[in-house]
Parts: sequence; structure tokens; C-alpha cells
Amino acid sequence: MSAVAKYIKNILRQGQHHFTTEDIVQSLGVDRKPVTRALKRLISNGEVVSPQRSFYVVVPPEYQALGCLPAEQFVPQLMDSVGEPYHVALLSAAQLHGAAHHRPQRFQVMVKKPRSSIQCGRVYVDFHVRADLEKVAIVVMNTPRGHMRVSSPEATALELIGYSKQAGGLDNVATILVDLAEALDAEKLVEEARKAPLAWSQRLGFLLELVEMGEVVGLLQSHVQNQAQRVAPLDASSPRTGFERSERWRIAINTDVEVDL
Repeated sequence: MSAVAKYIKNILRQGQHHFTTEDIVQSLGVDRKPVTRALKRLISNGEVVSPQRSFYVVVPPEYQALGCLPAEQFVPQLMDSVGEPYHVALLSAAQLHGAAHHRPQRFQVMVKKPRSSIQCGRVYVDFHVRADLEKVAIVVMNTPRGHMRVSSPEATALELIGYSKQAGGLDNVATILVDLAEALDAEKLVEEARKAPLAWSQRLGFLLELVEMGEVVGLLQSHVQNQAQRVAPLDASSPRTGFERSERWRIAINTDVEVDL
């Protein structure tokens, strides 16, 4: 058994399924080139995968068909290894909060600066950018490999509005809100709304009432009425003029939203 294989066997005993090239080099006190050659052999055998340069994941037998660990079992470790803030977001976060109407095909992560998407076996990870990432409320969830940062239910609802195209469009967002609304707290929702663009609150409030989940929007509606100086289009990509308006939410209803119940 090679020194690299022994290193991997040792970290597996400790319940760890990820490592970097630098971890091995420092642990074994060897040059990078033989380590890289050994890792290439393990990759060719399907025992190890590399979702990002110099970052490796050990694939246990139960996940061989997937060709990788599930995203929630390696993305937090990947982001920690590069020292970048993140949170699981959008459809992936909504599912974790119980809104599983549509199982997302790709794991969605919010980051502060652009990152390329990842394919690891049959696992796909997309990264989306939010400049004020540190302001977003998160909850910490446990995974079989450690901890994971997830946007709070309230932050998830608002980000689904702000990134509706990446969440399958307003029809899909409205459908998800039917389930997600049960996890929303009215006070936390308006607190999170104050950190986000006002138009997100206008659209979110309108959609929550549309799907008959208006019991949580009282404080949000007051926030909109106190702050909104202009009418926002329901569909941000279309004009706002010439359409019926919701004065309650200061919204131009420039698209029909269909909810799949």
C-alpha cells in the first residue's frame, strides 16, 4: 500500500472523507509530484474524485454509483478549505427547510464572488453571487460529515424572489412558497427584508398572499408601505407600465403566476 493510500485510510478511520494535496504533502513530508501521481491512480480506480483542483473527496462504496459524495457532504469542507464564506441557498435551502415540492437537480450555493460550477460524478453544484453575503441570516445544519451553513427560511424566501430565474421562475417560486411559508416567522421575515432590496419584499408579499399564506406578512406589508416610493414590476425582466397594480404591495402585476399544487 502506497503512503498516499495509507494516509487516506487513516483519515477515513477518523471519519474524514476530504483532503487537499497540501494536507498530504505536509503530513507525509514528501514532494507534490509523487503525491499527484498516486492520486491520479486512485481517481482512475474511482476511489477518489477531485471536484476542484487540489481538493479531493474519498468516495465510499455506498456512493460509488453516484461517483461522489452528495454535495452537502463535501461543499462545506470545500468552502472552508479555500476560506470563503458561503451558504446553501435557493432551491436547495428551501428543500432543507421542508419545501420539497420540486427536488432540485443541482445543489445551489450562495457565495460572495463568482465561482465556476462543479461537476463531481453525477453531482452538480452551482454558485450564485451575493455581495452582502455576511448580512444574510443562516442556520447551521448537521450532515454526516460535519456542519453546513444554510440560509434561514426567511432569507431563503427573499433570495428565491431575488434570484427567481435561478429558482425556476416565479411560478416555481410561488409553488415552493406554499410549503416554505409554514417555516416563516413574521418578525424574522421583516428583519431579513430590511437587509435586502425593497422590491424583493414587494414581490414576496404579493406572492405569499397569492398562495393564501398571508398570515405572516403583516409586518412585511408595513415595511413596504413605509419604504416603497415606487412601484416594482412583479416580473423584474418586463416593463411595469400599462398593467394592473397592487397598491398594498406597490406592485405592477405584469405577469400571470401559476401555482402547481
